Amino acid sequence: MQGMIRGFGGVLLLALAACASERTVATAAPAPATPEPQYAVLPPPPPSEPMQCVPYARQISGIDLRGDAWTWWGQAEGRYARGKRPRLGAVLVFQKTRALPRGHLSVVTRVVDAREILITHANWSSASDTRGQVTSDVRVIDISPGNDWSEVRVWNGNDFGRPYPARGFVYPVPTASGA
Repeated sequence: MQGMIRGFGGVLLLALAACASERTVATAAPAPATPEPQYAVLPPPPPSEPMQCVPYARQISGIDLRGDAWTWWGQAEGRYARGKRPRLGAVLVFQKTRALPRGHLSVVTRVVDAREILITHANWSSASDTRGQVTSDVRVIDISPGNDWSEVRVWNGNDFGRPYPARGFVYPVPTASGA
């Protein structure tokens, strides 16, 4: 009988010791948030070949639209998602103006913050020695009163230059009825 009591006491001590020890509770670690990429990987433009903004934007973004840059906003309706917020890889559509009679397109390569992006575009310069060139990671700021990217300024190497009206962003995402 004494042996049974000793055996039972030993088991009881082990059980109590287990209760008193620090317990490590295995919990699943939270899945790390996948950060949105900050830079788009863009293929290089054809070497030493002048580029217009439309074929360059189409090549880089994969958005299959044609025609003058200013027409892309209307052409994208029902074919590609459009909006007023910049996204990586989206095409910023500049409106037709006296300074930009065919409009202009640029591809978003980084969203810096709610009011600044970096873009890559072709044929922005009006200087004959740089016309047709691709320029990468150019700063663009939203100066629209409604924070909707309807008016922007583009960094020209010295300052942000004149304001340009913009329609918005065409996203490289076909709509259900779209492209």
